[in-house]
Amino acid sequence: MSKTIAIFGFGPGLGMGVARRFGREGFRVAVIGRKPDKAEQHVADLKAEGIEAAAFPADVTDAAQITDAVATIRKTFGEIDVALHGAAGEMADRIPSTLALDVPDLSLPMALKLHSPILVTRALAPGMIERGSGALLFSSGSSPKVVLPYLSNFGVALAAQRGYLLQLAEELRDTGVYVGLLNIGVLIGDSAAERIVDEHPELVPAGVDIARMSNTELGDRYWEMYTRRDRTEVEVGFTE
Repeated sequence: MSKTIAIFGFGPGLGMGVARRFGREGFRVAVIGRKPDKAEQHVADLKAEGIEAAAFPADVTDAAQITDAVATIRKTFGEIDVALHGAAGEMADRIPSTLALDVPDLSLPMALKLHSPILVTRALAPGMIERGSGALLFSSGSSPKVVLPYLSNFGVALAAQRGYLLQLAEELRDTGVYVGLLNIGVLIGDSAAERIVDEHPELVPAGVDIARMSNTELGDRYWEMYTRRDRTEVEVGFTE
């Protein structure tokens, strides 16, 4: 029987890369994003490649919408075997420096990168634990080994997400449920961020050189994490 991966915060970069990789392995893909038209376009692109997919529009920071989306996915595809939380903020939402950071500036980053992962986990983990199998995959744009002050408000939220996921992984050890976090220190091919940086290179702080990686390669990284299940945290692209 085919398995299902649900991708929360689906985008043309990371979301599409992971969807294609898992889709090639026979997974059905649940596309979850805020904008119905974009979600449907992603589904059409996947179907054109022979991958079974369906759109489930939802704001991944809204608890009720996540609950409704998960319920609809289960009715459509059955249980969710793997979830990827790939939601990310816009570059325009990043505060220029850590010194300039104020408490209200954390609202959006914390909603996207801490509260939303918690909501997804609460919606899916109990069922996975009961079945004794499943995987919860997450994304980050920071590394504990490399301090990047320009990440500012998002850096703080990503550090909070990391703390939550490390605790979660330890608690779910020996339950059959894998928790994996990929720290991504590259511009993702075909992503909105790559397009914006190409159009406005001045948005990248002086002296910062960001490597690039295709979404296909990142899809492969997540597949390796899912199949190997030997590390909670994996990094790509960061240089000390």
